Amino acid sequence: MQVAESSLATGRMDARTTRLEQSRPQQFGRALWVILGGDRVSACAGLVVFTLVLTAIFAPVISPYDPLQIDLPNRLQAPNWDHWLGTDDFGRDMLSRIIFGTRLSLLSGGLSVLIALAVGLVLGIVSGYFGGISDSLIMRSMDVLLSFPAILLAIVVMALLGPGLSNVIIAVGVSQVAIFARLARSMTLSIRANEYIEAAISVGAGTRRILARYILPNIVTLMMVQATATLGSAIVMAASLNFLGMGVQPPTPDWGAMVNEGQKFMFQHQHIPLFPGLAIALAVLSLNLWGDGLQKMLDPALRGRL
Repeated sequence: MQVAESSLATGRMDARTTRLEQSRPQQFGRALWVILGGDRVSACAGLVVFTLVLTAIFAPVISPYDPLQIDLPNRLQAPNWDHWLGTDDFGRDMLSRIIFGTRLSLLSGGLSVLIALAVGLVLGIVSGYFGGISDSLIMRSMDVLLSFPAILLAIVVMALLGPGLSNVIIAVGVSQVAIFARLARSMTLSIRANEYIEAAISVGAGTRRILARYILPNIVTLMMVQATATLGSAIVMAASLNFLGMGVQPPTPDWGAMVNEGQKFMFQHQHIPLFPGLAIALAVLSLNLWGDGLQKMLDPALRGRL
């Protein structure tokens, strides 16, 4: 009897292990599908975003030429077999400059969004949880920021700080803080009204424990989705500042700066401003579509509409 029971238990364990092993690929595929956005359009956009990230990481490996190498005899060439996207007015390979420009565009957009996310998250939670005077002061300050167009506010910050990539990141981050602060406040207010928060307070849970265990975990996912959606506009804003000459300085390759350098050749050599502009459009479109898919997958209010 004991041998039979032991064999039966072993068989159950083996069957359970087999089911777990079979479900791991399905779980991985499901997690990947969620990361990519949950539908075909968002998945394609997510793949484009990941391709851009890999391009930025491995730019020195995949770039066919040195983006700063001047070759005056081959200046202003149209796309050809040697230079797939042509050359600029200094003979520099356009494809190589666009590949290296991916680094600065994603870096400036990503860091600025991280700054806006961190500051806005703290301000929104403090405003929504504590209320009172702190809520009034923070929200009125955010209303002042929102009263300015984002690009105008970024230009004002740049005028105060001066040119440079780090100042571009700060300026774009400041212009996006209000979006994250208002979102964090509204979500904190919604969670703060739940009964389990009142129960936690009644049993003596401290403010730090409530914020760390109940408030932050419930809002961080949607805040990250908002960050993904905001990244596209941050890249456009950083490119706009670089286009105006307030950010990176020549000969550093950046999409916005490359469009600025090529505007004087717009009618004779259209490929010089065209390809960097298409890179900006592709990156922003992909990020927006991917962000929409993530929001639909992770937001309970929208998940039922899929």
